Parts: sequence; structure tokens; C-alpha cells
Amino acid sequence: MGLLKLKPACKDYIWGGHRLVEEYGKEYDGEVLAETWELSCHPDGPSTIVNGPYAGRTLQAYIDQKGREVLGTHCRHFRDFPILVKFIDAKENLSIQVHPDNRYALKNEGQYGKTEMWYVMDAGPNAFLYYGFKREVSAEEFARRIREDTLLEVLNAIPVQKGDVLFIEAGTIHAIGKDILIAEIQQNSNITYRVYDYGRVGKDGKKRDLHIEQAMAVTNRVPIVKDKSSYPHVADCDYFTVDKLNLDGRVMKRLEGIVSGESFASILFLDGKGTISCGGETLDFQKGDSFFCSAGSGTYQIEGSCDALITTIRDKAEQVRIGIDIGGTNVKIGLVDVHNRLITHTAFPTPAGCPALELIEKVSQETQKLLTDREIVLDQCMGIGIGVAGTVNRRMGTVSYSNNLEWDNVPLAGEIGRRFPLPVQIANDADCAALGETVAGVGKGYQNIVMLAPGAGVGSGVIVNSEIVNGSELGHMVIVEDGEGCTCGRKGCLEAYASIKALRRDARRATGRELTAEEIFSGAKEGDPALRPVVDSYVRRLGVGVVNAVNIFRPQLVLLGGGISQQGDILLEPIREAVHASCFGGEKGNLPEIAFAALGNRAGMIGAAALIYQGSRPSLRSGTQ
Repeated sequence: MGLLKLKPACKDYIWGGHRLVEEYGKEYDGEVLAETWELSCHPDGPSTIVNGPYAGRTLQAYIDQKGREVLGTHCRHFRDFPILVKFIDAKENLSIQVHPDNRYALKNEGQYGKTEMWYVMDAGPNAFLYYGFKREVSAEEFARRIREDTLLEVLNAIPVQKGDVLFIEAGTIHAIGKDILIAEIQQNSNITYRVYDYGRVGKDGKKRDLHIEQAMAVTNRVPIVKDKSSYPHVADCDYFTVDKLNLDGRVMKRLEGIVSGESFASILFLDGKGTISCGGETLDFQKGDSFFCSAGSGTYQIEGSCDALITTIRDKAEQVRIGIDIGGTNVKIGLVDVHNRLITHTAFPTPAGCPALELIEKVSQETQKLLTDREIVLDQCMGIGIGVAGTVNRRMGTVSYSNNLEWDNVPLAGEIGRRFPLPVQIANDADCAALGETVAGVGKGYQNIVMLAPGAGVGSGVIVNSEIVNGSELGHMVIVEDGEGCTCGRKGCLEAYASIKALRRDARRATGRELTAEEIFSGAKEGDPALRPVVDSYVRRLGVGVVNAVNIFRPQLVLLGGGISQQGDILLEPIREAVHASCFGGEKGNLPEIAFAALGNRAGMIGAAALIYQGSRPSLRSGTQ
């Protein structure tokens, strides 16, 4: 079902009138109807479906059931439904107010900021509104004029008439004046900071709250520089694109358009009557009606005499994804383009014993700094992918347990999402490294990959049928019964024999010296009688792990990463021999290629970024662990 007629939520703010009932047929029996939220998924006033099998349910419930595909591909970079569409009847002046941008709103309010546009549907003969400042105003003067009730003296008062359009960017001080009827398309937000309210009292008999501190923090105190024309659109920004439709019923009485898979369409009828058809369904419309057309609905037709606003979501230019790799030793943050190329990155040591929320705040600050340094605004970002050391519940967006980070049930996706208005996906860091190699490294073009990364432990990532097998812990398969103790508390795990830590332990036992992995392999290559058996034993144990992984998953490719990935044939050839000799079926068993990973410490960032949907990347299996 692609065509939904909507019933609005109603708001009875004290400055409202009754025109929306009298002239636009809105069902409401109160004395004052200030706003109708015609297309809304906001919890403060959701719109409701009128027609079809979803009648009586909210638009958000429809989206939840049908999936975000009904919003279109251009909405993938939005965490929540992107817009809110209103009718506003200002019988009296609205308060002088300002709305925050995304960055401030997400950090302090937990929802989007608010950029909006107004289409003036009707206005009295002396109607005007406030729109920015006449001149630049310092913070000190702004505060003083608020205290002294002289703020109106420096605000820009603009007369308006029917058909006028104004674009109000977040941070612009403004107010709708009395005797104005407006159609508003805005970000999906309900945050307003009142600065001045004419001394009015609310229904409780008390003066309405002002929000001076917040307004001081977010207000742009310089005159508005008139934006370039949005031609051919009425308004156009990263949050919405609005087009005006006019059918006179004589020369122009029929319009045909297409709702592609890129974006849904919101159609708001300002005047007139007729029929609208889409997806095999035809419905009557009259002025004031609001319709939602699901993305991919195909051809729609509007016939009759009408004025309407059609709102869609356009794609963002120069899109990037943020990839974050949170390990026990270092945190790496990268910006990745749509071709899975790392544009830039930064890193910092993981603070020992740092509480989860403090580390998340540090990650957020460094991410914002990276964006700022590259002059990339948040609106260019498609989303944030995070790889983290530990057991991850991808569906809930939580880190269930991480011994390296000392995290226990941390709502990582939610905390990052509060700070950035973007989709957030998380996965295990080794899974992300495997995904990174799949989309941009040696594994490109393969559907089934196993990656083992010996380091402090033995990380593992598994890709089967181009999907992450979430939470694989191949490093903790038991290869020696009652063997060496492992960091997990058990005995005989692969990690207890094939990690770099285990290699250095065995070298210390053989030589009595503390040696690096490079020194151990170098000594073995030179024929050191003490180190050669150490390396031979290490390779055999790692080979056992690789053979087991091949027998279980039957990958096309096995990748070796981590700190041993530069050791060449002394490591690679024995592993290949072990696979050929010990895997089920031998040469007849479609044995995999064995290779070293190529991306190094970039793999985790690129793979994390690839968690954010791109048509060119593998799909991801959403599991509970």
C-alpha cells in the first residue's frame, strides 16, 4: 500500500485561532486550534492513517511494520523520521523564539535540532513576522535587551502576504505575527527556546517559561544573509526539498509524477479539491488534506484544481561515513567515503580504567574535531559504525561484555546516537576488520571469508554469504585438552598458543630473554636453535586453528592479520601445508586461499564504516549477540 491519507494531531496553544476548523475541516471541538501536525512521527503528536488496512494506526507504526524502505534510500542517513509538516493558525503573536541545531539539540535534548520553512497561506493586511536581527548584536547586548524588554527594537520585522516563503535555519531568532496562516515543513523536532513572550500567562495562570540560557547558547546574532534561490524548488536543504504544485482546473488540471525508491513524498493540499491516485488506489482530496506516498510507490496522479506542497528528501552531496574502532589499546576514528576509502583518521590511546561514559564522550569529542578539521558538516555524514572489543548485542546496540575495556552492558549505540543525529551501528572489532578487508582489501570480491588476527589475543571475524557471523570467538576454540591457561579463564584455547603474548611466553621459556615477535621470527629465520622450535610450534598451533575454521565454515579465503601479518613465507607456507594436509576432503574439498590481510590498522575503521548501509557492501546479519 503506497498511498496513505493522514489525520493530524491537534495543538491548542494559547495564541491559536479556529480557522483550521472553520476553513480546513479539521476535527476539533476545543476553543483554540493553533497547530495541526499533518505529517508527524514525533511522539508529542503523531499523525494517524485514515484509509486502508492500517487505518487507525500511527504513521510511525506503519513504518515500523513495513520497514525503513518505505522512506527511501535518501533517508538512510537519518536516525529518525526526518520531517514534520504542520498547519499553523496564528490569531495572536507567537513568542520570540529560537531553535537549536542538531549538535546542540542532540547533546542537550536528545532529539534533532530544527530548521524549518514557512509558506504563507494567508495573511491580514498589516501582517508581519520577526526574522533575525537588523544588525549584529553582541552577546552582552542580547542579554541586556532580554532583561530590559527591548529586544524587539533590534529584530527584523518583515511584512508578509499570501504566497511568501521564508527559510528559517536553526539558530535564527524569529516569531510568526498575528493574523497569519502558515504551512510549515521542518525537521522532526519539538524544541523551542522562548526569549520573549509579551508577558503572557498560560492555562495555569502563570507566566510561560522562558529559556534564556539555552537561547543565548544557540542564537546566531548577526543579520540574515538572504540565501540563494532554491529554484526550481520552493525550499531545498539537507533535511527536505519542497515543491509547489498549482493546478488551475482548466489549462492545467492534471499532474503525473513518480515516487521513486529514493524518497517518500509528502503531499499537503493548501487549497482546492480533486483526486489523487497512487499504487492502484484513488482517493478524493480537499484543502487541508495530507497524504504520505511510500518510497517506490511509482507513478502518482493528481487531478482537479488545487495548490499543494510536495516534500521529498534529497541525497546529500559528498557523503561520508564515520568508522570508529575502539580497542583495549587504542581508539581509531576515520572518515570513509562512499567508495570505502579512508579519507582521514585520528587515534588516541585507550585510557586505562576509564569509565564507559567518559570514554564515549572522549570519542564523541574527537569525532567532532575530526569533522571540523576537515570542514565536513554533520549533514554530510550517512552514519556512524563502531567496532568494539568485546561481546556485542547488535540488535540492542549494546556492548554486553568487554574484559579489555572493563565494560558491562554499555548502551554504546544509544549514547553515541544522543550526541549525533545519525544512524549508529555497532559490531565486534574483529568482525569489522574482516568486513573492512571484504569491502576494501584482499577479500574484495569474496563472499565467504575467515580472518584470524593474532595480537594480544586472537581476534576473529567471519563473513558467510557476504554477511557477518556476529560474535565469532575462534580464538577460544580448544585445541589442546587441559593445555595452557587462557585469558578467558579456561585452558587449551587457540589464544593460549597462537597469540603474540603466547609466542613471547614460549620464547622466554626457551631463551630466558624478553623478545619481541619480530626478534623471535627473525632469529628463527636465521636458524637460532632455541627460537626455531618456538616458531615451528607456534605455526603448528595456529595451523590447527585455521584447519578447524576451514572445516567449520568452508571459506573461499582465510586472512591472517594482526601483528604477524608481515612475517611472510615462514608463517604462510606452513599454514598452507597444514590446510592441504589436514582439512576434510584435502584437495577435493575446495580448499581456500590463504593470504595476509592488507589494510593493517585501517581495516577496523573501514569495516566499521561499512556497517552503515551502502549498496556496494555486503549485507549484515542482525543477531542478538
